[in-house]
Amino acid sequence: MVLFNKKKRIQYLGFNDLWFSIIGILILSIIANYLFNNLSERESLDLLLLGWVAALIPTICDWFIIRFILIFLRKKYPSFKDDIKRIIFLLFAIIIVIFIIDFTVGFLLAKTFTFLGYNSSHMVILKILLPVILIVIMIMAIYEAIYYNVRLKKSIREEEQTKQVMIQAQLDTLRNQAQPHFLFNSLNTLRDIIDQNSKDEAKAFVDNLSGVYRFILESDSTNLISLREELKFAKAYIHIQSERFGDNLKVNWNISEHALTSMIVPMSLQLLLENAIKHNIVSRAKPLTIHLETKDSQLIVSNKIQAKSTQIPSTKIGLKNIEQRYALITHKLPEITNDENRFTVSLPLLKLSDQKKDYGNTNH
Repeated sequence: MVLFNKKKRIQYLGFNDLWFSIIGILILSIIANYLFNNLSERESLDLLLLGWVAALIPTICDWFIIRFILIFLRKKYPSFKDDIKRIIFLLFAIIIVIFIIDFTVGFLLAKTFTFLGYNSSHMVILKILLPVILIVIMIMAIYEAIYYNVRLKKSIREEEQTKQVMIQAQLDTLRNQAQPHFLFNSLNTLRDIIDQNSKDEAKAFVDNLSGVYRFILESDSTNLISLREELKFAKAYIHIQSERFGDNLKVNWNISEHALTSMIVPMSLQLLLENAIKHNIVSRAKPLTIHLETKDSQLIVSNKIQAKSTQIPSTKIGLKNIEQRYALITHKLPEITNDENRFTVSLPLLKLSDQKKDYGNTNH
């Protein structure tokens, strides 16, 4: 039964109303005793006690019958859109139950006291029932207010959880996009090495590539990573590319020590380095220098534009992928500048407090 089962009381009422019911019944019975009986005629303690019992019995009946109807209506009409309908039904139920119970029980108690030799002045009239009805309505309004608040919090929590699941699914999709993008460009690089260099150099490239890919797999479920870890990955990637380009590829790492604990989207720096190498000439005649620096809570990656005459196939995923992942996690977005001479991307360095509210705890 809901009355004796704490879990069900909380489920259907929104809170454990045991003490609320006990105190409410006692207060309501005292008020009813005052309304229904002439206390000046109660000359002894036993008469006062009998008068209170006469008010307590119908109060208990009213309380638990109305409470049962309240729970029944909540089971039948659980939706927010049915609140008005449920409350109207409850108001009618309160009026009907109080009239029936108080008239019936009041009449029976009066007859019982008369039969026992007491002069009963216990009266049940409309004028007295109205304040009782109003008091019961106010008590039920407390039940409804608590129930509404609990449901509202639950609805908001479920909506937030749904948003977080959707955001996480989008992040997973974008993160999984970046991995084939890396593999696609790495295979193009491997093809060039096979064409231009010895088999031993190709084998060394594959060995280094497997180490880098191991790093990717280990950070597969991470939506944010420290700049320190991302730099390790980026330097390992540049080491691989150096086997192909030698001194024709240079990277200036101007990274401040205090920025290393900041957070960044995984593989974002690597994607920028990859794009710079992919879309620019890297040769003895035109060496490519990529500059990295931290400034004003940003990681700035820039290079002089020296576009290739013929471009290799592009998936066009890199920059868009980075922008979308940042947009899902934070309001701080990357800034991209192309002045026809230099190409610059500024990645925001994040703190956990920079995450969007909707993003919540999706980082894991």
